[in-house]
Amino acid sequence: MRDAISGLIGRYDQLGRYLDRDAIDRISGYYNESAVRLAAVELINREATEIVREASQRLWLSDPELLLPGGNAYTTRRLAACLRDMDYFLRYASYALVADDTTILNERVLNGLDDTYKSLGVPTGPTVRGINLLGDVVCELLSDAGVADTRIARAPFDHLSRGLAATNVRAR
Repeated sequence: MRDAISGLIGRYDQLGRYLDRDAIDRISGYYNESAVRLAAVELINREATEIVREASQRLWLSDPELLLPGGNAYTTRRLAACLRDMDYFLRYASYALVADDTTILNERVLNGLDDTYKSLGVPTGPTVRGINLLGDVVCELLSDAGVADTRIARAPFDHLSRGLAATNVRAR
């Protein structure tokens, strides 16, 4: 895994260039946003169980058929898998937040997930909604904690949602 700084330096190194004004501005922005990033990750670490619980409850309220016979969260085993995956997405979103680098999400989550979900018959539509709800809950909790601009915290959830929405697998 890399972060925004090492990725930036790596690109300039490959080009054999000194850091220019754009690079310095990017580094400065990364450090200026660090308080929000750390607040979001601390919140996620502290409240992960509650964030997953709240997001899943909202998902079940909006799509109750997921919990009914034939739904992808029907049976204890499938429900547990859904909650496990939501926790997985939340954890990786926290890594991407700290690193300010969504390629972590591509490498560790999105690559191969499409094939896995297709083989299991898991629809990505509810998964995308669940990821969006995780982002909503994190941003709401950050706002409640006094963080005015939660766009930084929203970014990894949006990236995951876009990546999965592009494949939108239907259940069998």
